[in-house]
Amino acid sequence: MVVEYARRGAVAVVTMNRPEYRNAQNSAMTYALDEAFYRAAEDDDVKVIVLAGAGPHFSAGHDIGTPGRDADQSFPRRAGLWWDHVGKSGAESRFARESEVYLGMCRRWREIPKPMVASVQGACVAGGLMLAWVCDLIVASEDAFFADPVVRMGIPGVEYFAHPWVMPPRIAKEFLYTGERMTAARAHELGWVNRVVGRESLEDETFALADRIAGMPRMGLALTKKAVNQAEDLQGMQTGMDSVFGLHHLAHAHNAETGVDSLAGQNAKSMKAASNGS
Repeated sequence: MVVEYARRGAVAVVTMNRPEYRNAQNSAMTYALDEAFYRAAEDDDVKVIVLAGAGPHFSAGHDIGTPGRDADQSFPRRAGLWWDHVGKSGAESRFARESEVYLGMCRRWREIPKPMVASVQGACVAGGLMLAWVCDLIVASEDAFFADPVVRMGIPGVEYFAHPWVMPPRIAKEFLYTGERMTAARAHELGWVNRVVGRESLEDETFALADRIAGMPRMGLALTKKAVNQAEDLQGMQTGMDSVFGLHHLAHAHNAETGVDSLAGQNAKSMKAASNGS
């Protein structure tokens, strides 16, 4: 199973389970995550959701090169009303698919009315950032690192463009312009990681925090989450993200028109090298 679901008391544990590919997210994983989150959301005994990744890494991002890559397959659409991307060409196909599986799914998950805690170790790169950022809190191990190297593709950041709300604008620009890794300690200093703990204690510390939150009233948690999300939206998060999503697809179309493909010839190996700073 590409996603595992378990219960620990009042905490639902959703675990990405493609460790051999650093939990790269294909569509099968995206829809399995959606199913798991929906299951946790409708379970009255679940108060908090923990999102984790099996193996040494949280997530290396979107699947752009594993044997399980399934961007050419159809899945039942849940996040919006865009038509199926399969059988379409060019920007129509890319925009329809990414409106659903990337921007649409992340917005859907951000609005789950239960607190979500990301438990992050190792790589949290590109599409992995999107999964961590839809969570309300992030607990990271000391060996965790964060990067969005997609400017190497000529693309202005990942589809769920939360960067200017997660971090100060100048830091967001540096993060994107260089594609360099940010350590967990630096992310904590900037305020977008809540806690940094030893790798060996990541699970215990994550569940200690989740259990403490689970002791609060369910309705109070739901309304508090909604209050903070609404404040972010009033600061322009939703409309800003929409505008950048258009720029994101302009970049894909430019790449396809002027180069070898919509990813500017980049692949999983070259992007891993980019995030290494090489």
